[in-house]
Amino acid sequence: MTANLEKSILVYDVGGSHVSAAVCLGGDYRLGPVVSALYPAEQTCEAFISFLHSLGVQASAGFNHVSGAELAVPGPFEFATGISRMRHKLPFLYGVDLRQALAECFSWQSGQVRFLLDSAAFLLGEIGADAARSIPRVVGITLGTGIGSAFAVDGRVVTEGPGVPPGGEIWNLPYEGGIVEDSLSTRAIQSNYQKRTGVLPNVGEIAAEAASNADAAAVFTEFGHHLGLALRMLLSDFAPQVAVLGGGISRSAHLFLPVAQSHLDGLNLRLLPSTLHDQAPLVGAAVAWLHE
Repeated sequence: MTANLEKSILVYDVGGSHVSAAVCLGGDYRLGPVVSALYPAEQTCEAFISFLHSLGVQASAGFNHVSGAELAVPGPFEFATGISRMRHKLPFLYGVDLRQALAECFSWQSGQVRFLLDSAAFLLGEIGADAARSIPRVVGITLGTGIGSAFAVDGRVVTEGPGVPPGGEIWNLPYEGGIVEDSLSTRAIQSNYQKRTGVLPNVGEIAAEAASNADAAAVFTEFGHHLGLALRMLLSDFAPQVAVLGGGISRSAHLFLPVAQSHLDGLNLRLLPSTLHDQAPLVGAAVAWLHE
């Protein structure tokens, strides 16, 4: 593939165990080939920066005039400076100036490397290219190892304002005697299933059994119950028209979406599974670049 577009952007999605990269083309947000790999075995900042550079080189092969890179990363992170403040994930990057390090690898100016929160990237991808396009008030919810969230008004992510929790994050808000993430996460599904059966498969395996296993089906019904109640409590003041669900658990949305939606009667809020799936943060990273 050859491209010679001034607004081609190298985009990354730094996930919990792997990183994906691609070149996104111009204003229609078409992705080139997506390159993905697990984290390197050597857990040092030098190895990880080299890993990011190598993925970027592979993803941008055959593309000319790549303007820079936008990386969707988990928090906490200083997005303006490019410095990681994560301790629970990638602790070897804590305090590292990723912007300058990557710029040097690509022989770019530091301003050609930018960052945004992964949940914000997911929502921007859906707004820019698919499920949430032209919706005035939208929330993105990513369901996986934890629960991520982002809020948007008229296509722009907001982190404060009426109905928006601090930083747009809901994972640590009070719910059912604990916090939201206690009930809406991979570990919540696995723990529930283990209590019922004594075994601990992964979420995909539990979902695959749901059609013939009453315990598996009940676990997802309970998950949907908590999702609907939590969203009703947390989103009522913001009053979005749509909440887009992403993350690995959302691939099993048919098992929990009906019961979750049933708890939202009267809110004029639709729950929609992502259609871009893993590509949403990559597209969203390009949306963020082109809007800046």
